[in-house]
Amino acid sequence: MSPTTDRLYTPRAAGMAGIAFALLLGAAIVLMRIAVPSGNAADLPVAPDKRWAVQVALEIVPFAGIFFLWFMGALRAHTGAAEDRFVATVFLGSGFVFVATLFASAAAAGTVLAEGTPSDFGRHFAYTLLSTYAMRMAAVFVLATSTIGRMLGVFPRPLALLGTVVGLVLLVVGSGVPWSELVFPAWALILSLYVLRVRRGTARRPPTSADPP
Repeated sequence: MSPTTDRLYTPRAAGMAGIAFALLLGAAIVLMRIAVPSGNAADLPVAPDKRWAVQVALEIVPFAGIFFLWFMGALRAHTGAAEDRFVATVFLGSGFVFVATLFASAAAAGTVLAEGTPSDFGRHFAYTLLSTYAMRMAAVFVLATSTIGRMLGVFPRPLALLGTVVGLVLLVVGSGVPWSELVFPAWALILSLYVLRVRRGTARRPPTSADPP
């Protein structure tokens, strides 16, 4: 496969993986909010007839993490060697820590559900991992991605500004406001649709004499 073809398929991979991640994580968050519609999930028990929602959400989370890693790798390949090393390190580190804490919180929540009568410590542990650490790392990832996109001119100014706002919301608000967690998968969906649209426009553009051979 030629380098030109690689450049065409990388945004497509990032877009498809990002859409899958956004839909899966969004579905998991919605299911969790169905089980605990408002307030601090660590302080409210899950009703027996809503345990199915939590169980389905926990089954979805691993696949969301897998697609996020693919999304992150494809985005980094799209920026190429021109990326800033410092920002790229923050980008990679925050993405890996996000996935690790997401998996850890899901495992903790699954253990609590399996116990039959969840303990206060177990609920608080799972909730803190997700709301305090995973969402904060998601905020850093969004901010780093938006910074890279703005520095390299890969993203338009409105999209970079949107990422900055989303990152600050996740960083400051976290999950203290019910349903605020959905801004992260919503941002990933918007970004993925953008890179897919750009890839489609590049693929349809006829070659010109200025293009490299």
